[in-house]
Amino acid sequence: MRQSTRSFTDKLFLILKGVAMGTANKVPGISGGVVAYVGGFYEEFIYSLQKLNLKAFKLLISGRYATFFHYINGRFLTLLILGEALSYFTVSKGFDLLIQYYPILVWATFFGMILGSIYYISRSYGEWTRNNVIILIIGITIGVGTSLLDPARENPNLIFVFFCGMVSISGMTLPGLSGSFILILLGNYVLLLVDSINTFFDTMVAVVQGDFSWWYDPLHMDMLAILTSFVLGSIVGLISLSHLLGWTIKHYRNETNAMIIGFIAGSLGVVWPWKKEIYQLTNTGSIAIDASGKKILENYSRYWPEINETHTWIAIIMVVIGFLSVYILDRYGNKANPI
Repeated sequence: MRQSTRSFTDKLFLILKGVAMGTANKVPGISGGVVAYVGGFYEEFIYSLQKLNLKAFKLLISGRYATFFHYINGRFLTLLILGEALSYFTVSKGFDLLIQYYPILVWATFFGMILGSIYYISRSYGEWTRNNVIILIIGITIGVGTSLLDPARENPNLIFVFFCGMVSISGMTLPGLSGSFILILLGNYVLLLVDSINTFFDTMVAVVQGDFSWWYDPLHMDMLAILTSFVLGSIVGLISLSHLLGWTIKHYRNETNAMIIGFIAGSLGVVWPWKKEIYQLTNTGSIAIDASGKKILENYSRYWPEINETHTWIAIIMVVIGFLSVYILDRYGNKANPI
C-alpha cells in the first residue's frame, strides 16, 4: 500500500496525522491506531512496518541506505514519525494542560471522535455475516472488559517490562486499544512513561554538560536498564504485531475490520467524559506522587451527568465537535488515500 508520489499538501497532512497519532498514543484511553484507520493510511502504515524485517536489516548493514529507505517506505514513515515526535513537544503538552483544567470537555471531544470513527468505519464495512457479528461482539467485550479491570501494582522486573513494551505498542497498531491505558492496568505507566523518560532526558542533559556521575548511580542505571528493556519490547511487539495484522488483513479483511470496530466501540467506556480520577495511595493513606511530583493515576470512577447543567450541554457540544472532526479527517483521508 505504497504511494509512489505525494504532493506537498499530502506530506503536510501526513505530518499532522502523525501529530494526532502521537497525541492520541500518549493519552490513556485513546489509540493512535484509530487516527491511522480513520485517516485512510492504516494499511499503508501496517505494510510499511512489515518491511522492517531481515531483508531490511541486511540492506542496512550492507550500506545500501537508499535501497533500504525505499524498501521500508521510508518517506511515509519518516513524515509520520516526525509528526509523532512533534506532538510530544507541542500538542501533547497542551493537551496535558487542557486535561488538567478542562477534563470533561477534553474527554467529551475524544468521545465524539470515537463515535465518529465507529460510524464512518462501519458505514463502509460492507456485508455483516453472522461470524463477523460474533467477532465484533468479542472485540467489544475485550474493549469494555479492559476498561473495567483493576490496575496491577508497579513491577520493575526487566522481563515484565519487556512484556509491557510488547503489549503497550498495540495502541499504535490496533485501533481502539490504548497503549497508555494498558500500561496503567499493568501498573507500570508512571515507571515507563514518566520516571524512565525523565531519567533519560536527565542523562542527555548531563552528557551535554560533560557530567558522567550518573554512570556510578545504581538507581539511575537501573532506570536506564528499565527504559532499554521497554524500548526493545516495543520494537519487537511493533514488528511482530504488524506482520500478524498484515497477514490477517490480507487473508481475513472483513473479520479483522470487525474486530477493530469492536475494539474501538469497547474503548468508549475508557473515554467516557463524566468520570473522576482514582489516585494510587501510599501505605499511610496519602496520594502517591511520582518522580516529577504528579499524582499517580490508578483508575476512573464513572457517573451520569446532570442533564440540566450548562456544563453538561457544553460537553455535549464538544462531543459533536469531536464527531465532526472525524468527518473532516475521514473525507480527506479517503480522497487522498483510498483503501
